[in-house]
Amino acid sequence: MQSLATIDNWPVPHAAAAVVRADGTVAGAHGPTGRPFPLASVTKPLAAYAALIAYEEGAVELDEPAGPEGSTVRHLLAHTSGLAFDEHRATAGPGTRRLYSNAGFEVLGDHIAKATDIPFGEYLRQAVLEPLGMTATSLTGSPAKDAVSTVDDLARFAAEVQAPRLLDPRTVLEAMSVVHPGLSGVLPGYGHRKPNDWGLGFEIRDGKSPHWTGTGSSPRTFGHFGQSGTFLWIDPDAGAACVALTDRAFGPWAIEAWPPFTDAVLAELRG
Repeated sequence: MQSLATIDNWPVPHAAAAVVRADGTVAGAHGPTGRPFPLASVTKPLAAYAALIAYEEGAVELDEPAGPEGSTVRHLLAHTSGLAFDEHRATAGPGTRRLYSNAGFEVLGDHIAKATDIPFGEYLRQAVLEPLGMTATSLTGSPAKDAVSTVDDLARFAAEVQAPRLLDPRTVLEAMSVVHPGLSGVLPGYGHRKPNDWGLGFEIRDGKSPHWTGTGSSPRTFGHFGQSGTFLWIDPDAGAACVALTDRAFGPWAIEAWPPFTDAVLAELRG
């Protein structure tokens, strides 16, 4: 895909990208797709997928208590537990605000580790990475932000999310649907959004503008971006997903570069 080559113009030391169709085929790839990059918050969709596998295996329930009093596994996945961004303290009641929280995903990881008696990084490996052949991906720290992966591996994950084999498709549909509709909150890097819609571990685009996806991205687009200059989006209406990894921190360059890149990818997919 010619649109992918435009990452060569991004002001970053290294960049790689790929597009994966809904049937799992790679429509195109560009750059060092086997190079490991820190994912930052693109770690969260991987962690969420592992949490949903733990749910389907019966290790946890989505509505069982976890985190602050009144909070559940579902609240933690949807950033509605009330936990602060990077501190393990509650600043709002569960289900009342969309408080994007690294701490929430760390509590989630600890909860699943306790329920399964397996360290969360190892559970992620056994439940998600190994079955998908994501041999270059690892998590040795926070389930909110510390995974390292490659475009090749995340292309496998993007194929899985679009045509689930590890989860019941109905569970993935729930993950890409809005949890607690109407809640407002801050979208990191973009400010306050009302509503600030999220599913279970995935941000949902809906009508947010400006946004890190494209102006032509469907409202159903879901995914995540990371402060290390990384993103993964899945657009069900386009029947495709895109992953891009860089080694420059998210900032004005990404806000400027990513939306037209996504629009070019979508236009090329449409032919």
